[in-house]
Amino acid sequence: MEHFVEFKDISKAYPGVQALTEVGFRVDGGEVCALLGENGAGKSTLLKILSGDIQPDHGSIIVNGETAHFSSPHDAIMASISVIYQERQMAPMLSVMENVYIGDLPGGKLGMVKRETLRAGTQALIDKFGLPLRPTDTVGKLSVAHQQMVEIMKAYRRNSAVLAFDEPTSSLTDSEVKILFDLIRQLRAEGKVILYVTHRMSEIFQISDKIAVLKDGRLIKTFESAQTDEMELITAMVGRDIGDTYSTIKRNEEIGEVVLEVENLVTDEVRDISFTLRKGEILGFAGLVGAGRTEVVRAIFGADAIKSGTIRLEGADVRFKSPKEAIDHGIALCPEDRKEQGLVLNRTISQNVSIPVLKRICDWLFLNRKRETRLADAAIARYSIRTPSSDKLVLELSGGNQQKVILGRWTSERMETKILILDEPTKGIDVGSKAEVYQMMCDLAKTGIAVIFISSELTEVLNLSDRIVVMHNGHITGIVDRGPEATEESVLALAMKD
Repeated sequence: MEHFVEFKDISKAYPGVQALTEVGFRVDGGEVCALLGENGAGKSTLLKILSGDIQPDHGSIIVNGETAHFSSPHDAIMASISVIYQERQMAPMLSVMENVYIGDLPGGKLGMVKRETLRAGTQALIDKFGLPLRPTDTVGKLSVAHQQMVEIMKAYRRNSAVLAFDEPTSSLTDSEVKILFDLIRQLRAEGKVILYVTHRMSEIFQISDKIAVLKDGRLIKTFESAQTDEMELITAMVGRDIGDTYSTIKRNEEIGEVVLEVENLVTDEVRDISFTLRKGEILGFAGLVGAGRTEVVRAIFGADAIKSGTIRLEGADVRFKSPKEAIDHGIALCPEDRKEQGLVLNRTISQNVSIPVLKRICDWLFLNRKRETRLADAAIARYSIRTPSSDKLVLELSGGNQQKVILGRWTSERMETKILILDEPTKGIDVGSKAEVYQMMCDLAKTGIAVIFISSELTEVLNLSDRIVVMHNGHITGIVDRGPEATEESVLALAMKD
């Protein structure tokens, strides 16, 4: 039987937000359909409805010609649907084979699990897909990419006809992305229905057959991948032709005196790190995955121990024993993993913005809620955070709006931020929100804040940085000034230099 899934007039509303409005399109077996749209467009909501996590207010899902109603994820699994989210749903202490068969362990006499059946079945799947795994490997010790492969094997063993991937490559290296794409192509060749959510334009044209573009909860159009291009898709996403994203950015041209000096910094992960940072400067950090960029800023921020070296802040020697000490001295960090390290997801926007300044907005021992709300409302207005109010839980915001909440926290009127460290600030956000973040960075630099900017997207680093620190294997291989010498070729050559 040829598989297909069809969304018919799907609508979903939350208090103050219409997440989806009459969305409808069909994906056939043997097709990869990319879901594209700005943060808040409704992509994640649609996947949650498909997986049974939430139910639509109106509309239906047709699976292989039959109307399906999923009241739980279990119902969706029973209907041969698997959704593989960014946050993997696994038991990290169990083995690969136990995760692959979780919920359906083969039993023998006296209720004992048939471990040889587990091992043989899992090994057959590993061999089929040519994966570098063993059935007995502990899942929690695997890389992100390998954990994702376990999720795919689990879905395949269930004989899922429909597989949906939510930002599957956001934490993968180029070589790991290739392995994932090979897996998806195998699934497509077997007639599976594939839905694929990503913000990376290059991936869309590598892996998809068709593209469904959402904006503000509505389906704008479906495109055949071979008959469209990047600019047409971006125009459909944002509702206008944004042209060259970087050409409209208004940069800071007045760089001030040195605010931070790092000399011969050594930690367990990096060595002999030396550079300076000036007021109003955007200092980019480039390098391949594992180069040590994040480890450098974590050491400066007091999150990782320093073995030797000197750090001077405004001419005074400092060595922070904790992030709190760094924050008290005016250094702020927006971490790469905003959900795990940067936000308290089950708290409101107000509570997240006020975290570092609670003592400053208290009356004696009591929190002044009006001051807290005022700080959050100012952040919402300054960064155009899309929310009905500051009381909305952060976990209910899109990725781009979550990033804006972190920026609002570190730039509130109660903060005295001198150095703002942005580690992969545009990771997992759409092209429209990226342009907003770029301008925010430049606007902050104009106020005299010194910005350290880490990005794995080389075009971002080249177009936004005043200088670029290039790293490879835990040490600096070069520092490049903005100008004609700062090219992709020159930076990549340094990034691969021993």
